[in-house]
Amino acid sequence: AEFVSLPASLLDRIHQSDELIKLLTYLLEACSLIGKGLRECKFSSEVVGSTNSFGDKQLDVDIKTDKLIFDALLASGVVSTASSEESPTEVQLVDVNLLKGSIYSVAFDPLDGSSIVGANFAVGTIIGVWPGVGLLNRTGREQSCSLMAQYGPRITVALAIAGRHMVNGESVAMELTFIEANKWIVSKPQLTLSPKAKTFAPGNLRATADNDNYRRLVQYWIEHQYTLRYSGGLVPDVYHALLKGEGVLSNASSLKAKAKLRLLFECAPIAFIVEAAGGASCYSPSEVDLLSQAAGESLLSVLDVPVSDLDRRIGLCCGSLEEVQRFHSYMTGK
Repeated sequence: AEFVSLPASLLDRIHQSDELIKLLTYLLEACSLIGKGLRECKFSSEVVGSTNSFGDKQLDVDIKTDKLIFDALLASGVVSTASSEESPTEVQLVDVNLLKGSIYSVAFDPLDGSSIVGANFAVGTIIGVWPGVGLLNRTGREQSCSLMAQYGPRITVALAIAGRHMVNGESVAMELTFIEANKWIVSKPQLTLSPKAKTFAPGNLRATADNDNYRRLVQYWIEHQYTLRYSGGLVPDVYHALLKGEGVLSNASSLKAKAKLRLLFECAPIAFIVEAAGGASCYSPSEVDLLSQAAGESLLSVLDVPVSDLDRRIGLCCGSLEEVQRFHSYMTGK
């Protein structure tokens, strides 16, 4: 089969001496195979009887997409360490002593939204790429690039690349679309989030039962007639904001409805894209009793939160700047 090709309009913007181009080629190949596999019913949404180390039940589609990405990372020859939400350990893929040039470490969620894939909702893949060896104790701001693939009527990718890899020295967020003949095109050269928003995607609403701050925030959005855009999938809900140029996604927690989003595999890569698009992200402590301790503190970007544990889970808000600031104000009781 013919391997995917990257668009010239993307290649012209990245330093040609960088192995990141090679890695991106393999990652986009994996995303195209997952997207086509979903359409051709090559993956099942049936539970296979196994669980990952987090205790989550695994579906056939989880295991097969996980293998596709691991295979791509190994084949690229530039990845030393990888970790997946389905295989949450630091796996050494290649002896770093055998690698020449740039070396990368990659964390990913192979199929975010596997619980809604059976209903044929849009789902996605989330990938973060860090320079060097290892993922533990890194921060999202160190990423070289991150991408969020969405599998819906089209196969698309929101891609962010750090300025140090770009010819003009500036970070960028763009959209790529997969077309026939195994090609990707740059469908939107620049994704941009406006500071103001009128759409909202409130995750983990069960937390409003015993988190009064979150309940008041959601009520604010309703009373001020914001438009609800929530599918239950992290990827499509963030993607909607990126493509519309405005919006906010929130996912707070409480003592009874604990944080579920993982910093390494979901939050850090997504925050990297959102901030490259001119938006903002906000870390919220994972339990409501810690929020009182955060009162008065300044907004902390998700990109500055260290991965102290591969399973570290946090509260998250990302999107348009003014709404992220509003989330922080409400959550800290300001």
